[in-house]
Amino acid sequence: MRKRIGVLLSGCGVFDGSEIHEAVLTLLFLDQAGAEVVCMAPDEDQLHVIDHTDQSEMDGARNVLKESARIARGNMVDLATVTARQLDALIIPGGMGAAKNLSTFAVKGPQAEVHPQVQRIIEEMIAARKPVGALCIAPATLAKALAAHKPEVTIGTEVGTAAAIETMGAKHVACNVDQIHVDTALRIVTTPAYMLGPGIKDVAVGIEKLVRQVLEMA
Repeated sequence: MRKRIGVLLSGCGVFDGSEIHEAVLTLLFLDQAGAEVVCMAPDEDQLHVIDHTDQSEMDGARNVLKESARIARGNMVDLATVTARQLDALIIPGGMGAAKNLSTFAVKGPQAEVHPQVQRIIEEMIAARKPVGALCIAPATLAKALAAHKPEVTIGTEVGTAAAIETMGAKHVACNVDQIHVDTALRIVTTPAYMLGPGIKDVAVGIEKLVRQVLEMA
């Protein structure tokens, strides 16, 4: 039976949504492994919109679900309609949307709040002993959501973000871009991806390892 893996997206674009390379590599490796993929996102506006040519803030609003559909080729599901019972595992690509739209970590740091539907699906997955993977900055949102469980995660070697993660009650483990960290107690897998980079070929190594590990645990 094909494993059904949820991919939680946060928009489209590294500075205000999902990191596109990370999201597409996740989808590629899942498809190559024969998994059934369910792309999902919250149905609400992004924190803001960033011009990706110069990183300036733009006027107007964009919807997280609709922007994520650009990556998923339109095949999207509203996160509010998804439960852990429908999935075998969950993977959260990075990009600043993971810390702006799935939580407020980019704005509030350790005092961040997690989007209610994101909090719910993560708690459901952990309670059901189903694996959760997170890439790049997404482990910070995961750490906040699971602060009471004191999860182990990696975002690479960036000292400031690692310190904020530990302030939230999680344990940070330094890793290289081609490595993953597995919290065996909570069944969480994380990798630094573009927190370290520098290029798509580099982040692909860790992302493929994460996908394989999540599928093995599912």
